[in-house]
Amino acid sequence: MIEREADVVIIGSGAGGGTVAQALGALSRAGRRVVVLEQGPRFRDDEFTGDEARMARALYHDAGGFLSADGTMTLAFAHAYGGTTVVYTGTSIIAPERVIKRWDVPGLTHADVVRRSATYLAENHAHFLEPGEINDNNRLFADGCATAGYRAESFPVNTRGCRGSSLCNLGCPNAAKQGTNRVQLPRAEKSGVQVVTRAEVLRIEQCAVVVRTSEKAEGDLGAPSEWAPGEYRVSAPIIVVAAGSIGSPSLLLRSPAIADRLPKLGHGFTCHPAHILVAEHEKPITNDVGFPKTYLVDRAEEEGFVLETCMYFPFTTAKNLTGFGAAHSALMRAFPRLQMILVLACDRAIPENRVAIDKAGRPVVHYRFTPEVVESFVKATRAAARIFFAAGARRVHAPEADPPLLERAERARLDERISVRHFALGRVSISAAHLMGGCGMGRRATDSVTDAWGRVHGIPWLRVADASLFPDSLEINPYITVMALADRVADGVLDDAAALFRSAPHEGAVA
Repeated sequence: MIEREADVVIIGSGAGGGTVAQALGALSRAGRRVVVLEQGPRFRDDEFTGDEARMARALYHDAGGFLSADGTMTLAFAHAYGGTTVVYTGTSIIAPERVIKRWDVPGLTHADVVRRSATYLAENHAHFLEPGEINDNNRLFADGCATAGYRAESFPVNTRGCRGSSLCNLGCPNAAKQGTNRVQLPRAEKSGVQVVTRAEVLRIEQCAVVVRTSEKAEGDLGAPSEWAPGEYRVSAPIIVVAAGSIGSPSLLLRSPAIADRLPKLGHGFTCHPAHILVAEHEKPITNDVGFPKTYLVDRAEEEGFVLETCMYFPFTTAKNLTGFGAAHSALMRAFPRLQMILVLACDRAIPENRVAIDKAGRPVVHYRFTPEVVESFVKATRAAARIFFAAGARRVHAPEADPPLLERAERARLDERISVRHFALGRVSISAAHLMGGCGMGRRATDSVTDAWGRVHGIPWLRVADASLFPDSLEINPYITVMALADRVADGVLDDAAALFRSAPHEGAVA
């Protein structure tokens, strides 16, 4: 094993890790050695081709096919320089005050989250799209909401020079989306922070990480690792874990000396269970060009769901449609005429839903759909169907109906046709959006993993800085909230750095 030393090690380079890396550039400029370890590769701009199959394999864990323990839900998360910000749509919303109050974390206020969020909204160029940039898929949603009596809100999006490829979930081919790969990480590297890609952290030891860097295989996308292939032990008096709501809990669980002290580790996992709804119009619409996600309907507080505009390419759309054979084929052939809405159910942290590891240390996600979540899905699907028909759709595909195709003549029977009794796991294709929790903030080790500043209880040199900090569902898209919390973590590191460096002095350099 190769021995290396650093002053700060950051695990992960997404919204959390990238934010911390930029903020700790001040330490790097002062001569301290700050290293980011990222499991995925660093991609060139011209490698974001939009090829669904190839990009899914290159960007996503298990090519986007990672399943919950019982196989009822797909969980997609990325490994890349920039983490999931590379494949995120860039929707930038500040956390609702009601959610931060419900979390009830001592030392965390909504005002502080708002203040920090505003910094990153500006830094990432979050803005509302001009009317001329809104495609038919989004315009029809807004029109349908107005007619059906729903309030459509606009998403701020973090793009510069968007050319409307609609390829956000496969990596922007035009360098328009302002993820950490475009903004925070390059700034961190200019400050002297080192980012090491293709670097999988196997476990954490006392003030050290064990990491394996892999060789780029022939034909793989992305650059080679900055370190030679091999296994390293990197010592550091400060370690920040920002590997996401699957990666962070599973890494800490693979580290027995840490896991044994944290009874709530892995617990509190939440997400937004989601599925795509499509509706067929009489004429072709612009759905696969333009920015895909412009509007939302937020009914989280009242009815437990959120509706968002979306565009998914044929492969993803096909696997989300219920059924097989001629009916499925006919709907897919209508792809140029399909309007799409993403249905997001808002769950809550329950004991059954958690991140664990198997005997080999690989992550396992246990998830149970509560009756409340199923009811939210049904309410959301009814609302989406009303919006579709109000926008002029001729038929709607609703997996909570049997048969799933609803004709326009049935629009007065939506409450009857779309029902909880038709929600059958395995029949309805569910994907998890916005993975959250697993290293939740709280008061003490008996009820949480960290405090309000991401400090792991009882382990002052170890911090967490990603969506796993959420003690319960955020109810909306988490990107900006992750950055705000990571900014708090970075401030805490800077406040404590001098004392932590004194307590674990060492010499040497990371090359």
